Amino acid sequence: MGAEVTVASQRVYEGRLINLRVDTVRLENGRLTEREIVEHPGAVAVVALDEGDNVLLVRQFRQAAEKDLLEIPAGTLEAGEEPIACARRELKEETGYRAESLEQIGSFYPSPGFCTECIRLYLAIGLHKGPSVPEDDETIETIKVPLSDIPTMVSRGEICDGKSIAGLLSVLLLRHSLDFSAHCS
Repeated sequence: MGAEVTVASQRVYEGRLINLRVDTVRLENGRLTEREIVEHPGAVAVVALDEGDNVLLVRQFRQAAEKDLLEIPAGTLEAGEEPIACARRELKEETGYRAESLEQIGSFYPSPGFCTECIRLYLAIGLHKGPSVPEDDETIETIKVPLSDIPTMVSRGEICDGKSIAGLLSVLLLRHSLDFSAHCS
C-alpha cells in the first residue's frame, strides 16, 4: 500500500487541547481527496496494580459520552513533558497514589482515521497512597477492583472506555511474562 501525499493543509480551528486541520491528499491512483485531522498532543494511561492484585479505576463524568465512566488514570501530555512524567503526574492527581515502578507496556492510536493522538500505556506497581490533587474541573472517585473481575466488567459494558480496555486487557495478557512480585511488598 502506498502513502498518501499531502499537497495542501489548512488549519481550520485552534483550541486549548486540540487543533483541526483539513489536508488535501493525493492518493496512489492520482485522485485528490480531503482528510479532516484532529491534532492532539498525545496522552498516557496508567494501569495501577496494588499488592492485592487490585487495579485502581477512576469514576468521572464525561461530557462527550454524557455519563459517568470507569477508567484507568490517564491524561494529556503538556508541552515538552516526557510521557513517563505525565504518567506519574496523572496517577498522583487522579488517585493520590505514587508508584515505585512505572513501566511502559505499549502504545496505540485510538482513532487513527482522523486523530494524531498516541496513547502510551504504563503499568504502575509498588503503590503508596497519598492525597489526590485533581484539577479544578475534575470530580473523580477512585475505586479498587480485583484484576480478575476486569474481563467480566468489560464484557458487561461496565468498563466501556477504549484506553481502559486496551490497558487492562494488555496487563491481563502480559501478566505472566512480567515480574510483578519483584516490586510488590
